[in-house]
Amino acid sequence: MGILGLYAVVVLIWGSTWIAIQFQLSVAPEAAVAYRFALATLILMAWCGLRRLPMRFSLRDHLFMAALGVCLFSFNYVLIYIASIHLTSGLLAVVFSTIVIMNMINGAIFFHRRPETRTMIGAVLGMAGISLVFARDLAAFDLATGGSIGLLLSLAGSYIASLGNMASARNHAQGIPVMQANAFGMLYGTVMLFGYIAVSGVPLTFDTSPSFLAALVYLALFGSVIGFGTYLTLLGKIGPDRASYSSVMFPVVALLLSTWFEDFIWTGNIILGVGLTMLGNVVILTKRMPKPASLVLAQVTPEPVCDDKPKQAGV
Repeated sequence: MGILGLYAVVVLIWGSTWIAIQFQLSVAPEAAVAYRFALATLILMAWCGLRRLPMRFSLRDHLFMAALGVCLFSFNYVLIYIASIHLTSGLLAVVFSTIVIMNMINGAIFFHRRPETRTMIGAVLGMAGISLVFARDLAAFDLATGGSIGLLLSLAGSYIASLGNMASARNHAQGIPVMQANAFGMLYGTVMLFGYIAVSGVPLTFDTSPSFLAALVYLALFGSVIGFGTYLTLLGKIGPDRASYSSVMFPVVALLLSTWFEDFIWTGNIILGVGLTMLGNVVILTKRMPKPASLVLAQVTPEPVCDDKPKQAGV
């Protein structure tokens, strides 16, 4: 599947998971996330076993896969779920879109990867667009009503997810396939999350209602196994900064679904905001125009060029 196909799958799947997440909130956030990734782990491990994929890796590789699990498949989601108690979904979307900037910064810190100018321009356009879409939520934001807690938690969750993106980039650079890395990452993240639940005394209740079970299966299979497999494959192809722009596009898909199912009304601000977001999308995903052959030949030197960018591995 090409880059645009991978990108479309990620945006469509993760743009729709917000509906399923609402049906998971009948249990504690920690338990909801643990159940989701426990089922996803079983699915991925079974898939790897049936395909007889190689599952032997070094201890160092397992440590980085554990880092991937903790940062991307467990505690980041717990923080976002808890933050949703204090913030509207619109504000959460605005905050989480900052992962684009976080990935640029972390890419420079960990991989000495300088973000491209068009990626920075696209990120600014996208975040400006999302801020316009949820301008009403931003105007009503109040730190005195628990908003500060929600803001800090959502920022922390977003940054932890960004660190997970860096772990995935490292794993890909070491030649670890996405499916195996995700299987072990989800396993480690789930085990650590259940351990935290046991120590902290979080009630481990389970909802047997059809809506909860359907949401659990959808989030585990589509939101986690397929969504993260596709996203982390995309990350490996275009880098974490450009791949993370999909987080800016999720709310746009959510708005379209809301228009279809909930008679959502579009205002001028929302139309302009979505337009800016789409423009940022075009800027980030459009390939750079190739240099003229004469200019390329003029820049050739007898010295070998060392490529600093790591070969990188994403929901």
